[in-house]
Amino acid sequence: MSEARIDRISNENSTAGPIISGITTFSGQNYFVPPKGTTAERPSNCPPGSIRFNTDSAKLEYFDSLQWLEMEAFNNELGGGTGSNTGLGNRGLIGGGYTPADVDTIDFVTISTLGNATDFGDLTDGRRALASCSSSTRGLWGGGFSPGNVNTIDYVTIASTSNATDFGDLTSARHHTNACSSSTRGIFAGGVAPSTPLNDIDYVTIASTGNAVDFGDLLATARSTMTCSSSVRGVWSGGYNAPVSSNTIEYVTISTTGNSVDFGDLTVARTIGAGLSNSTRGLFGGSLASYPSYSNVIDFITIATTGNAQDFGDMAAGINAAQAGFASSTRGIFAGGYNPGIHNIIEFVTIATTGNGTDFGDLTQARSYVGGLSNGHGGL
Repeated sequence: MSEARIDRISNENSTAGPIISGITTFSGQNYFVPPKGTTAERPSNCPPGSIRFNTDSAKLEYFDSLQWLEMEAFNNELGGGTGSNTGLGNRGLIGGGYTPADVDTIDFVTISTLGNATDFGDLTDGRRALASCSSSTRGLWGGGFSPGNVNTIDYVTIASTSNATDFGDLTSARHHTNACSSSTRGIFAGGVAPSTPLNDIDYVTIASTGNAVDFGDLLATARSTMTCSSSVRGVWSGGYNAPVSSNTIEYVTISTTGNSVDFGDLTVARTIGAGLSNSTRGLFGGSLASYPSYSNVIDFITIATTGNAQDFGDMAAGINAAQAGFASSTRGIFAGGYNPGIHNIIEFVTIATTGNGTDFGDLTQARSYVGGLSNGHGGL
């Protein structure tokens, strides 16, 4: 048996290498180094199945013929659930809400499966209209109404099941605020305190505990916005600024501080919906267009660009508002809400495609004005 040892094969300009076809096996005890580059350097003319390492997100990603998607990580140490939640995959948590009483319930689901939610634990107190964000290990809920405005921030360790612990306080007590995050920072923006809409943006360092710090301001005062993020950008859309709902989409660069910048517009002005994202695409689903007119529309944006949202599909539950939104790199989940009438429905969409929601399962109890988060969203 012969053996050839070659350090490198390339063309004369060292700009390309050989094309290897057929069934090829790589073996060894070290490692394989794929092509790498930033999010901005992603090629767009490559064949489906192409693989690269994203130096911004520090994750492997693949091209599905339409866009680059992160390879979804699976954790076999989650467990702790029943039915579908004994499976592997990213975990989504749904905290707080209104039943019509303020509740402290935290549920969880395994996003890659289908089935009903399982009890995770409790918040430090019952409250609704609260904001949520997360890293790959910690989930945070901040603000809310209990009754009266709340400045409390709670946290949990996502891979466990347990009650929440006090993290610190927002810069002001408020409800109908909303949040997004990178792997290190959580950002809370807008809200109502005590009955006046705010444009405040706060941030925290998720791995530590402590009070929030001023980040900057939204373009205008707003309550009940919808949010999503990549590892670079945090995005807010819609919201309510009396007497009308907004169609504005705006963003910040998460690693900096400063005021938000205009991104574009939603397909329809609305408030009290839910946002979610993978690393490339953000979705905004359901909401109240103008009372008593509800919307079942799901819009999408490409987070790295700017521009107006496009139609993605419709919520499976019909008209819907005040629900939770969270995601893995492939699936987006909407849970709970009001349509009208408080419900326990969980539905999912495949983020890389367009289309209507599909039934996933049910929450442990029907509730609206809930906060959802995951350990696999697009900001990580």
